Amino acid sequence: MEEIYAKFVSQKISKTRWRPVPPGSLQTADTFAAGSWDNEENYVSLWSIGDFGNLDSDGGFEGDHQLLCDIRHHGDVMDLQFFDQERIVAASSTGCVTVFLHHPNNQTLSVSQQWTAAHYHTGPGSPSCGSAPCTGVVCNNPEIVTVGEDGRINLFRADHKEAVRTIVWEVHFHPSNPDHLFTCSEDGSLWHWDASTDVPEKSSLFNQGGRNSTFLSHSISNQASVHQSLISSWLSTDPAKDRIEITSLLPSRTLSVNSLDVLGPCLVCGTDSEAIYVTKQLFS
Repeated sequence: MEEIYAKFVSQKISKTRWRPVPPGSLQTADTFAAGSWDNEENYVSLWSIGDFGNLDSDGGFEGDHQLLCDIRHHGDVMDLQFFDQERIVAASSTGCVTVFLHHPNNQTLSVSQQWTAAHYHTGPGSPSCGSAPCTGVVCNNPEIVTVGEDGRINLFRADHKEAVRTIVWEVHFHPSNPDHLFTCSEDGSLWHWDASTDVPEKSSLFNQGGRNSTFLSHSISNQASVHQSLISSWLSTDPAKDRIEITSLLPSRTLSVNSLDVLGPCLVCGTDSEAIYVTKQLFS
């Protein structure tokens, strides 16, 4: 069994990512990035490893991972991805997305690009522009896609100061029946996510066209110490609740569905197709 080498860094580490090797290269990974969280000051750092098992001139292992450089990061590092050989993209709990550039000549990191309000909360009960954590990022040069707790998916380009596109406009739990979730999006979709125990047969919301439903399986590790009655159906391990039914509520795709609201059996949504859709029989 291979030995595992540990280095104590005095920080809680939230993310680690290997730097990709150049296409066609036969070399193995030798550099990785790390991000921290839940510290008074958080950092994005770059580390190098050597050949495990060989002693250096000081009697230490050459394979010990050594810090190349680091830079302070505002907020917790929620995700971390290499954009290319020199650039690292970090997602922050503050809603900010930052591209860091590695300078190998003097082993430093600097901010190459930053979108400070990539994700934010708006609407009743929220500040005019309250930050929302950016929870995930994926890169495919020159594009960067981020997702956050505000329900938005953002498409960025490294050479653009603003998002190229923003998708998933609003997300609402039913106020008295949180087993039911409703989402609307820029792509014209209006979806009902049903995680209740009993999934009844129901027709399309506006009784036009056919019913369009998809089932998703979900599971989570068992929490035996918590009484099932206190667990949200979205987190339940009960096999009877192991499917989510997703129903498209509009008869056909339209222009962007910008807003929705739900109260009791009633739902209303507004679209860029200059139409307002209303139903009073949401669960019939």
